[in-house]
Amino acid sequence: MPASASAAAPRLIGARFARSIGQGALVVGFTLYLHALGWNAARIGAVLSGALLVAVLLTLLIGPASDRLGRRRFLLGYECLVLLSSLMALLSAQPWVLTAGALLGGFGRGANGAAGPFGPLEQAWLAQDLEPSQRAHVFSLNAAVGFSGMALGALLAALPALWRHALPGALALRPLFALPLLGALASLWLLWSAPDAPPRHAAAAASQAAPEPDGEPTRHEQNRLLLRLAFANSLNGLGIGLVAPWMAYWYALRFGHGPGSIGPALAASFVFAALGSQLARHLSQRVGLVDAVVYMRVAGLVLLLLTPWSPWFWLAASAWALRSAFNRGTAGVRQALVVGLTDARRRGFAASVNNVSMMVPRAIGPILSGLLLARGWLVAPFVLAAVFQGAYLLAYRRFFGDLSAAAA
Repeated sequence: MPASASAAAPRLIGARFARSIGQGALVVGFTLYLHALGWNAARIGAVLSGALLVAVLLTLLIGPASDRLGRRRFLLGYECLVLLSSLMALLSAQPWVLTAGALLGGFGRGANGAAGPFGPLEQAWLAQDLEPSQRAHVFSLNAAVGFSGMALGALLAALPALWRHALPGALALRPLFALPLLGALASLWLLWSAPDAPPRHAAAAASQAAPEPDGEPTRHEQNRLLLRLAFANSLNGLGIGLVAPWMAYWYALRFGHGPGSIGPALAASFVFAALGSQLARHLSQRVGLVDAVVYMRVAGLVLLLLTPWSPWFWLAASAWALRSAFNRGTAGVRQALVVGLTDARRRGFAASVNNVSMMVPRAIGPILSGLLLARGWLVAPFVLAAVFQGAYLLAYRRFFGDLSAAAA
């Protein structure tokens, strides 16, 4: 990490790692747990979509406010929600408990260690005091650490195979909820000790009327860039929502595998994503942020289409893992581009636009895929996802290609 990076960055990245372990475990275990409890695909899809819609509402309410009120208090509140949701899921399998856990605690969503709907606050906090030249490095490191934690959590999700005789059926998967609980405790401690920028009340209001610093886009230009970002993200979000939340469930339907093999398979995808984050960082230094995203995600698009037609589990898992390197690995450089679209006074707002514009269409995806999977159409979600992600790449390159070299 650069020596002059934000003093909060090590603690924020540490909290991301702690949080990501539980998320990785539930990416594997949550849909399988609901399936073992007798939930059908349409019902699971409705819960996953509902969770994303709740996250959108919270992001809209809280993201811009964080620019004025500070970030720590909101993120601490989120960790308390995860802690309470996880504790309740450990004690009960009642549908309302699991639904509440998905809606408030983000069960099964797999946000790469981000703080769910509070992720924009975390991005803005992480960008605090960073020079533009440092952003790609720090955000790529942050993404890589999150993917590494997700990989560890996905591996731990294979543990129920060891005690399935003592804890039969769905009960074998319930101990996995201890991982997000422990992660929330660790994150609470790290966030409490991380230095935050002082809240800006009257000063913030006055700064809104101040002229933009030299070299930064005007308010009109910033808004135009954010509108373009929202449109491109809507295509990407729908493509992600059609497939990503369902992979553990899809492996179970397509190949009849359980968490003992699905966990390591998804763990491999997160390891490759972490490696892809570093590849994206190096590539962005050579060709710019936008071209790095486009080149890598074209390769990911091909691998996305190869996954559902793979005849064997290991081949499908390998294609998906490699796809994660090229697709998910660009998360850090994409975030670095976003925080540079506005001046520092509007970073929370920009990060919120980035998240909301992706999360709303992403919330539609699980419902559509749930209906398709319930009819036995196991390939269709991947084909639809490829169409939308291909359109996203065209829009992303057209809208932000001129910024690529400047942001690198």
